[in-house]
Amino acid sequence: MVFSWRKDPGTQRLLLWLLLLEAWEAGSGQIHYSVPEESKHGTFVGRIAQDLGLELAELVPRLFRVSSKDRGDLLEVNLQNGILFVNSRIDREELCGRRAECSIHLEVIVDRPLQVFHVEVEVKDINDNPPVFPVAVKNLFISESRQLGSRFSLEGASDADIGTNSLLTYSLDSSEYFALDVKRNDEEIKSLGLVLKKLLNREDTPNHHLLISAVDAGKPELTGTTQVKITVLDVNDNAPAFERSVYKVRLFENAPYDTLVVIVNASDLDEGVNKDIEYSFNTDVSAEILSKFHLDQVSGHICVKGNIDYEETRSYEIQIEATDKGNPPMTDHCTVLVEIVDTNDNVPELVIKSLSLPVLEDAPLGMAIALISVSDRDSGANGQVTCHLTPHVPFKLVSTFKNYYSLVLDSALDRETISDYKLVVTARDGGSPSLWATASVSVEVADVNDNAPAFAQPEYTVFVKENNPPGCHIFTVSAHDADAQENALVSYSLVERRVGERALSSFVSVHAESGKVYALQPLDHEELELLQFQVSAGDAGVPPLGSNVTLQVFILDENDNAPVLLAPQVGGAADTVRELMSRSLGAGDIVTKIRAVDADSGYNAWLSYELQPVAGSARSPFRVGLYTGEISTTRALDESDAQHYRLLVLVKDHGEPALTATTTVLLSLVESSQVPKASRALTGAAGREAALVDVNVYLIIAICAVSSLLVLILLMYTVFRCSAEPNKDTCGPGKPTLVCSSAVGSWSYSQQRRQRMCSGEGPPKTDLMAFSPSLPPCPVNQDREEQLAMDMDLSAKPRQPNPDWRYSASLRAGMHPEAGEVSPPVGAGVNSNSWTFKYGPGNPKQSGPGELPDKFIIPGSPAIISIRQEPTNSQIDKSDFITFGKKEETKKKKKKKKGNKTQEKKEKGNSTTDNSDQ
Repeated sequence: MVFSWRKDPGTQRLLLWLLLLEAWEAGSGQIHYSVPEESKHGTFVGRIAQDLGLELAELVPRLFRVSSKDRGDLLEVNLQNGILFVNSRIDREELCGRRAECSIHLEVIVDRPLQVFHVEVEVKDINDNPPVFPVAVKNLFISESRQLGSRFSLEGASDADIGTNSLLTYSLDSSEYFALDVKRNDEEIKSLGLVLKKLLNREDTPNHHLLISAVDAGKPELTGTTQVKITVLDVNDNAPAFERSVYKVRLFENAPYDTLVVIVNASDLDEGVNKDIEYSFNTDVSAEILSKFHLDQVSGHICVKGNIDYEETRSYEIQIEATDKGNPPMTDHCTVLVEIVDTNDNVPELVIKSLSLPVLEDAPLGMAIALISVSDRDSGANGQVTCHLTPHVPFKLVSTFKNYYSLVLDSALDRETISDYKLVVTARDGGSPSLWATASVSVEVADVNDNAPAFAQPEYTVFVKENNPPGCHIFTVSAHDADAQENALVSYSLVERRVGERALSSFVSVHAESGKVYALQPLDHEELELLQFQVSAGDAGVPPLGSNVTLQVFILDENDNAPVLLAPQVGGAADTVRELMSRSLGAGDIVTKIRAVDADSGYNAWLSYELQPVAGSARSPFRVGLYTGEISTTRALDESDAQHYRLLVLVKDHGEPALTATTTVLLSLVESSQVPKASRALTGAAGREAALVDVNVYLIIAICAVSSLLVLILLMYTVFRCSAEPNKDTCGPGKPTLVCSSAVGSWSYSQQRRQRMCSGEGPPKTDLMAFSPSLPPCPVNQDREEQLAMDMDLSAKPRQPNPDWRYSASLRAGMHPEAGEVSPPVGAGVNSNSWTFKYGPGNPKQSGPGELPDKFIIPGSPAIISIRQEPTNSQIDKSDFITFGKKEETKKKKKKKKGNKTQEKKEKGNSTTDNSDQ
């Protein structure tokens, strides 16, 4: 069917009205349905899921639910098809009483994300209640003297329905004496009465029985009836009359007891007893009115005697009778309408529901946390409620619907700052004075992994003595994580890397939970001086966060290596030295030199030499330098001296306890012509240079051949190591460098040995310098001084001092040369590398050209340094040496003992050549 609405103005208006209605409903944000009362279970109400724009498949996962604070069991939703249906009997009269509008308010709530919808279901009235009269039989007493047209009031019927279903029409069975009179006043109250249309005669008919019917306008029509039994009385012919048929008054709720409501007044034209009037409630008045009000029978005063509550009943309709004392008595009726005025006597009610807790600290802004509904039973301004939240919190209230609020996140959260919020929601009405109510909400902030473990400092320095037991605890690292629970559970691990040719995990380990660092094996200071590595701390969050800390483990030296004697440069073994010497030696001439090294460092490597007495031997004319190991004559030799001497030399370090080694020196006195040139070189500086030139040619050729072969092997090994590890510096002994020890003029060899620190970083470092005084005086020139400054590292920045160096009273006591004192500066200790030489009290002279300087520097890597002081008296020892030394590679020395002897011979035989190379 096609409508031509363009030509029909009525149709146009109808469509326009429908469009406006639809637009209003869409803008209101609320869905309206209607359902007749008394509908059967399962009656279709509406497709609520479709109308709300929800998919059927998401109803169950999103926890779709419907609730109502009125009657939550009346309506239900089928989660399979999204249809709203009637669940139980709906009685509009029970639900809403006589109110014209009756509806059920539904709250539709879904989660993930949280949404709230509001649905109004209007309950339509049906004609299911017939008219009902107050009583089934009404008794009237009417005097026979009543005039025609007299009216007798009756209580009309009531219908619990509304609208047209409650519109009543009355009818009376045929009667020749009475007619039914129905009137409607301004208050829409029907006044029902009987009008006398024929004079009564008690003698003819003392009783009349009438049937009054009330029919409503519903479809189908329903009817109610009442019987009126009239007894005809005689005499009293004037009835009382009220001033007004309707009294209207206003009464505030909660009015106190005995508050006057109204005074009703009636008068009677009769005299005597027939004029006396008594007031009473109509016999049909309800029990509620009787409990709320009191009527004085004589004065007509109506007072309050019960609790008046606007929220229970907003108005009362009271029927009052005035009856005289005539015989028969006569009665009049009036109606009192009491309108109850609301007062602000109800505190707002707060209901918090659908809490989404706890809240992650990285939750997005605007996230809904809770739903809050407020209500107030008062009306008007007294029932208008506003909500407020505790100030200065990262949350706010957002009004979503009338009397509904959402608690949402307003600013970022940080659990490490505040982990729990105590919120107070205040609801205040608009009354005067206003009333309020509060509700507390505890919002817990859940942790996320946003903090990495942190160490107190980025680097730790640890000192550990060598030769520690395996598995000993050396340090404990600790990191703190500001997060909570598993996000703050810290575990520790090593940052694996290579230490030389071995893995770091073969040296140390760290306990994953406690952070304790253990040494897995005994540490050797001679192998490693510094072990530098990193420990990582990671939490158990997702994703995990971590940080690193650096540990520098310095391995402190202990005196665990005894002095090792070196073989002499010209043949022989280390434990026995054989030397030929001329009888023409003078006092102070050097016969031979005992050389020894100690693999330890610092004090533990500082060696001293002593002559031990030999049983059965005469007193020998020889002495040994305390710190140089040089054996020299104490006086000039002559023919009376023995031909052979056997000396026992004790070499001792300064460790605690001290470790020693001994060697035997066999000296033979021969004539000067019988002494080999190599031996005579020891008698003086002039002889030394000649001895080096006159060395046996064959010995030189043999030494050169062996040395060349050794150099070739070392060169090939160096090339192989450099090609295999291009990023690592070559480690091992370097080429001996001839340097001049001081301006005194003694040649010295500097045997530089390079060793990489175990941290794997930094350039190779020199930690051994050996000086020999058995060479001729060195020329002093600018180039040689510059070379000397470079080799001695006097102008360069000193190395980090060895942590094992100790300064003690025994060192101060042991360093007293005959002409002066070598001592550290005031406060010198582990990190001091500046020493001062002072002349003794018996020699107050100051240093001059060619003499011992006032100060010298001990580099960071300790070295064996020779300090020569030549007094004017040539009869005393020509050289005293103070030796500070670190280890040589003892293990390599033992393995290559034969090669070392050859190398020493080469050094002695080719000193002139080495000097020219410098």
